[in-house]
Amino acid sequence: MSFGKKIKDLRMSAGMTLDQLAQATGSSKSYIWELENKNPPRPSAEKLSAIATALSVTVDYLLGTDDQTLEAAEDKAFFRHYSSLPEPTRRTIREMAELLSKKPDDK
Repeated sequence: MSFGKKIKDLRMSAGMTLDQLAQATGSSKSYIWELENKNPPRPSAEKLSAIATALSVTVDYLLGTDDQTLEAAEDKAFFRHYSSLPEPTRRTIREMAELLSKKPDDK
């Protein structure tokens, strides 16, 4: 899948408009449209990072530099965000994950 198609598919899956993604990345609507529709796109590293963050994936996933699945890219992006949270928040998330992973018959 092409870089532009990945951005468009992720943006639409997230329910974002071109304007919303542009605003989230500090870009213009026309710039995002060009990335989605022009070949080859030439975004800066800063823009790539902002787009990946806004779409909750990794830059590697957007560029297709590895065989990373969308799920793996989302997990890596989540962990990157999780790692930057304060310790009390991370502890709460870990506790919630443990509760969610328990089977209904576990005590």
